[in-house]
Amino acid sequence: MSQKFLMHLHSWQQHVQHFESEAESPRRVIQIEELKAGIEVFVCSMVLLRASFLATLVALATATPTDRQALVVHEHRVRAAQGFMSTGPAPSDEQLTLRIALNPNNIAGLENELYAVSDPSSSRYGQHLTPEEARRCDVLQFEIPVSKANSLLNTEFSVFSHKASDETSIRTLQYSLPADVSQHVAYVHPTTSFSNPFAAPKPQPLPTKNSKRDIDPTCADITTISCLLAEYGLPTTPATQINNVLGVSGYMNQFANFNDLKDFLAEFRPDLPATTKFDVQLLDGGSNTQLREFAGVEASLDIEYTVGVATGVPVRFISVGPLNNDVVGGFLDQINALINDTSRPTVLTTSYGFDEEDLTLPVAQGLCNAYAQLGALGTSILFASGDGGVGGNEFECTTFVPTAPSTCPWVTSVGASQTILENFTKNNFSEIGAAFSSGGFSNYFEAPAYQKGAVDAYVANLDGTYSGLFNTTGRGFPDVSAEGVNFEIIAGNSTFLVSGTSASSPVFASVIALLNDELIAAGKSPLGFLNPFLYSPAGRAALNDVTDGKNPGCSTPGFNATVGWDPVTGLGSPNYAKLRTAVGLLS
Repeated sequence: MSQKFLMHLHSWQQHVQHFESEAESPRRVIQIEELKAGIEVFVCSMVLLRASFLATLVALATATPTDRQALVVHEHRVRAAQGFMSTGPAPSDEQLTLRIALNPNNIAGLENELYAVSDPSSSRYGQHLTPEEARRCDVLQFEIPVSKANSLLNTEFSVFSHKASDETSIRTLQYSLPADVSQHVAYVHPTTSFSNPFAAPKPQPLPTKNSKRDIDPTCADITTISCLLAEYGLPTTPATQINNVLGVSGYMNQFANFNDLKDFLAEFRPDLPATTKFDVQLLDGGSNTQLREFAGVEASLDIEYTVGVATGVPVRFISVGPLNNDVVGGFLDQINALINDTSRPTVLTTSYGFDEEDLTLPVAQGLCNAYAQLGALGTSILFASGDGGVGGNEFECTTFVPTAPSTCPWVTSVGASQTILENFTKNNFSEIGAAFSSGGFSNYFEAPAYQKGAVDAYVANLDGTYSGLFNTTGRGFPDVSAEGVNFEIIAGNSTFLVSGTSASSPVFASVIALLNDELIAAGKSPLGFLNPFLYSPAGRAALNDVTDGKNPGCSTPGFNATVGWDPVTGLGSPNYAKLRTAVGLLS
């Protein structure tokens, strides 16, 4: 915690000491001790915080209104996020896990360092930072009942339900902090940000011979491992580097099943050893139940198309549980855990996300800062862009809805393409943008330096089309794309077809993991944060430019794919042979 912040707490601490010495009753003393016993306060690295801040929290939560210092509204939103409805006050004894994130120190310096180690034109390219060099945040975390959280933040927490699901969450529409402390706090969470993650893809049954058209055996109708290996020219010789780990994020009680993977590989990668498995890492009370009926469609898709595509690369399923009862908090916990993990993955793929507007700007920035830290350590972070076209995760929208964390400039957003039957031949794959591929422009983040020229050129070519529906200077997404239609999976001992960018992200992540394997074997660094390389002339030339397709939504045809970068398929899909050359691997 910064010394400047502690100075501002000094007078507040004097008030605390006075308050504790003047406790009005034995019951009030008991309240103080109960709160002290129930609060755990941590900085990012889980180092115990100074007791002065704990005492401050105690005083705030138990003080009467006349005891309080002047409070100011710290965050406020006019209404709940789209689809959420208040059902009444939250139960007073319900426990909340609150996080107080302080304004980070020198984020501009971190961003400069990230560029220095990620830009191929930099003399420091590939010289990734250490955790001590990258760590920039102060996050305080503690358990507190709703009644005391209401008092602490001068607010009233309510229960919100989402009309499209059975999920409920406890949130508020505004909260306050002491005036001289507010300026040093980025956000308190969960308060005004909402969590409505992209739903897991809906599985479809396999078509039968009696359907309108027989299954095309050459990958035009169904995507399998062999289709992807051929389409992108991927190697099938086993990887050799055991420290080159491909991480797969698991949320929302999505479990990956070992027996499903075994059956999947037996059918679609019989050349791999029957003993091929994945490792499991558990966070926030996560689990990976092995009852086959509990196998998740998303988890099965992600694991089967990383283990199956990234031949021999160690794959780790990172199951983040419901300990904080908040998916956004789980996202942050995962990244903080990996920052401090000496065996962190060199590639991380996540098939979950939110509409950007569900999160407040400070929370979105906090997540993005964490991704910058992990990227600076040498991890490539990829996110599925979403499956709602320009409408994001919304069923009704009047303006285009960007998705998060895809709009963070420090992650690589992956959209979806699909093979088209009319132009398909066995050795010449042709792709168009998948209609569901989410893409557009951020309302929170400006187009970063590596992308600004591409965004400006695309917006200029629109010539005013969709004026007022999107932010013309925002960070554009997706960055790249990969096949995302009709993936055949095995989940719960049953076979399904699944489509979505949640298929595309594991595929592109597998390509990066295979490149990293070769780079590390050659004594070079893994690729780390990808975007400066991808947007460089060499990176662009190593991708298959997808120039056809649209992503409709919000009662519009959506954006169009075109030559160069576009907000449907990004810069295009991978060409492994060209990517090898572009990253400096010899033939």
